[in-house]
Amino acid sequence: MNYSANINGIEYSVSYSDGLVNGTLIPLLRHLSQMHTEKGSRVIVMLAAPPGTGKSTLVSFLERLSKSVIPDKRVQAVGMDGFHHRQDYLLTHTVELDGEQIPMARIKGAPITFDLDALTRKIKEVSEGNICRWPHYDRQLHDPVDGAITIDADIVLIEGNYLLLDADGWRDLSRFADYTIVLTADEDMLRERLIGRKMKTGMTREDAERFVAFSDMPNVRLCLDKMMKADLELCV
Repeated sequence: MNYSANINGIEYSVSYSDGLVNGTLIPLLRHLSQMHTEKGSRVIVMLAAPPGTGKSTLVSFLERLSKSVIPDKRVQAVGMDGFHHRQDYLLTHTVELDGEQIPMARIKGAPITFDLDALTRKIKEVSEGNICRWPHYDRQLHDPVDGAITIDADIVLIEGNYLLLDADGWRDLSRFADYTIVLTADEDMLRERLIGRKMKTGMTREDAERFVAFSDMPNVRLCLDKMMKADLELCV
């Protein structure tokens, strides 16, 4: 099944196999619908994956697919990118890397560059089932926009690199999840995807390769090596 979506300002076109859609995604949506019926309140799904796996596109597709598969339930997909620390914070705070103090902005996307406390508070609020607000990351501003999204769904799909990271603070997020999903992929394939993504923003291949090697690949390896077990694990 072909699907196109604009994710954070970048157009993506993907094709999901009939086997994946009919054998995994449709049964997943029906299972989540049943969970919501039995629980009687909002269901929280966390989907974690390394950069480049297509997690944002997948949850967007699941939201779209849900309209025909479980039309009596409202499904909503959101991401954790809105919980980046603001750019002025990242530019004025440093972290040690290879014996050198560098601005956090140079490793934007690493776990330390997210506001974990704010993310935890907001996920807790969403799990309580009330209508609430969620931030959106604006790639033009390079900053989050607070309260840009209204969450009012029966089933909320939250995606992010580190939602199931087995590290202090991060591992506590899973206590709010009713169902968890992990996507994994080959490291070399993810590298090529990430280089292609940067080139779409106007970078030369050489600059994209340099950026991905320094900024993205350490996060890819962290996710591949330190992800907790999930209810559903898919390899893309």
